[in-house]
Amino acid sequence: MPKNASTSNDPENPVARDSPKLPSVPREIRVLVAAAFVVALGFGLIAPILPQFATSFNVGVAAASVIVSIFAFARLIFAPVSGKLTDKLGEPTVYVTGVLIVAASTILCGFAQSYVQLLIFRGLGGLGSTMFTVSAMALIARMSPREIRGRIAGLYSGSFLLGNVAGPVLGSFAAGMGFRIPFFIYGGALVIAASIVYFSLSHSRRVTQKSPAETAVVVERIPLAEAWGAASFKAALVSGFTNGWMAFGVRISLIPLFAVAAFASNGTLLSGLALAIFAVGNGAALTVSGRLTDAFGRRLPIIVGLSIASLATATIGWVDNVPTFIVLSVIAGIGTGLMGPAQQAAIADVVGQGRNGGKVLATFQMATDFGSIIGPIIAGVVADQVGFGWAFTVSGALGFLGVVAWLLVKEKKVELSIDAPEHR
Repeated sequence: MPKNASTSNDPENPVARDSPKLPSVPREIRVLVAAAFVVALGFGLIAPILPQFATSFNVGVAAASVIVSIFAFARLIFAPVSGKLTDKLGEPTVYVTGVLIVAASTILCGFAQSYVQLLIFRGLGGLGSTMFTVSAMALIARMSPREIRGRIAGLYSGSFLLGNVAGPVLGSFAAGMGFRIPFFIYGGALVIAASIVYFSLSHSRRVTQKSPAETAVVVERIPLAEAWGAASFKAALVSGFTNGWMAFGVRISLIPLFAVAAFASNGTLLSGLALAIFAVGNGAALTVSGRLTDAFGRRLPIIVGLSIASLATATIGWVDNVPTFIVLSVIAGIGTGLMGPAQQAAIADVVGQGRNGGKVLATFQMATDFGSIIGPIIAGVVADQVGFGWAFTVSGALGFLGVVAWLLVKEKKVELSIDAPEHR
């Protein structure tokens, strides 16, 4: 049978027929998946401890939330630079450098003697974080075959999930050894992640100079103006902002503090377990969300997933019993897991396979980080003034802005082929 016969014989589901014949996931992406697990494991380790460590310096909820926001703020202001560095130096070099910067910053956090020192050291880590985030996104977007972008996004998200499941649990138990030890452990984990990428991808430090054919493809850069012309890109910016507010900001900064306040007897342990429970729901959704994204498009999984996450976030701050708290944490994780791969695939669609999308990816990252910055601050102020319930309700309500943005997108099959020459 000819190689392309499957497309003509089964036009309704070409991916299902062609998938077995596609090459395996590119080696560079497999390396990033392994490194992502290590990074997420370390991050999950300190996530439930960081806000509590901040309050140990005699500051309130809002000030503790700023520790989370300063990291995102540094990422926001440095994102454009990270995109340019990725274009000039190549993804592996920028990735390794960024991870090592975060490692140094994290270790310094463990030595912090005041709230101001902790704030400065954590902020410095944001500079390195955006470097490895943008470079990883650029490599994945450029190398992911269009037909399996959703699955690759799910694979990459799944590696973070596994780390996020184990990390918070370990972090909760590590808190018994004091707030500082987990930072040293996380710093070491980041050095391991940097080593994995360095030794595995050092041969392709400048992937744009491997061959004339590859160079011709990579040199083509997508202008930001072209991305703005895609309705899916503008919708992704809105949903990225709201998801950054809820999942990367409020969840990390307020959930641990809320658990301690609402469930005093076992709040410290539950604060870490809550983040792990969220990851369990996330993982359950990721088992199917990647394939759903490839089969049915990006719009539907994002709308459904973001709606579920928003509802769970809006109600979790009012619960007064552990079982309901756990159930809502799982539901929020399921919603985020449904939308995550679809949103990543939507951005990759805009960039297109083989195209350099540093500026586009940096812009999307800035939208997410902006939500991560102001979300914890505003929600923290609301929590200080009127309680945790209203802080989470406001956050969940804002999540529906992303839902509305995607409801306005008229997704067609041709939009999923934007990287094809006839659609550029």
